[in-house]
Formats: sequence, structure tokens, C-alpha cells
Amino acid sequence: MTHPSTQYFEDLEIGQAYETIHRITEQAIKDFAAVSGDYNPLHMDETYASKTVFGTRIAHGALTASYISGILGNHLPGPGSIFTGLSMRFRRPVYIGDEVTVRAEVKDKIERGNRIVLAVSCSVNGKRAITGEAEVVAPKRSD
Repeated sequence: MTHPSTQYFEDLEIGQAYETIHRITEQAIKDFAAVSGDYNPLHMDETYASKTVFGTRIAHGALTASYISGILGNHLPGPGSIFTGLSMRFRRPVYIGDEVTVRAEVKDKIERGNRIVLAVSCSVNGKRAITGEAEVVAPKRSD
């Protein structure tokens, strides 16, 4: 794990981006269910899931989306940032064993309130599973 570093509002640039890669594991599914309380059999029960349109268990959409928070809190903008909004669309399922590439890219800077708008996505094999937009308040460099 890399150590978090703060990107200050003044230093952020449109187009600046950060990516992470995560493997969806059985343990991640179990841990997320325990933390969230979401034990939907679509995520937890292979027999049940095999009878759905997916044919097998899928990861919680919120588990996959939670990796976006890791980028915002640790890297872009990083420590001290305040996550104020997230709008997203789930486009395709993510399966256990999938490698998910998570990306956040600075789309807009709003001086008033040091607000940053980021385009966010989660992709598997180059295909987007989640797309959206995040809003954060970035830390300002102290004078």
C-alpha cells in the first residue's frame, strides 16, 4: 500500500488522474456483507445466484464503488479532503475474481469552497462497470 499524500486545491489540474487496481475476492464479499449488512443471496449464495440472469454470484455494487472512496481519501485529492457527493450508474456486473481498475480524473475546479468535480469509473477488462461523478472539497494550502 502506498502512503497517502495530499493534493492541495491550488495544485490540482483539470485532467489530473489517479488509478488503483483491486481483485474482487471471496473474502472481500464476506467482509463487505458483514460491514454493510447486505447478505443478498445474489452475492452470497451460489445456488440462488445460478438461477439469476447473471448465472453466478456477483460482487455488491457498493463494494466496487467503495474503491472510489479510497482514491479520494488517499490520493486525489487525498488526506483532508471531504467527500460531498457521488452520482453513479451501474453498467455491468462485477464477478468474484475480477480485477477492477478504478479511476478518478479531475473534471472541474470550483474556486468557491475549494470544490473539485471528478469523473469516476470502475472497469473490468476495459469495460466500464460503473461510471459517475464525485464531488469533494479539497484541502487548501495554509499560508
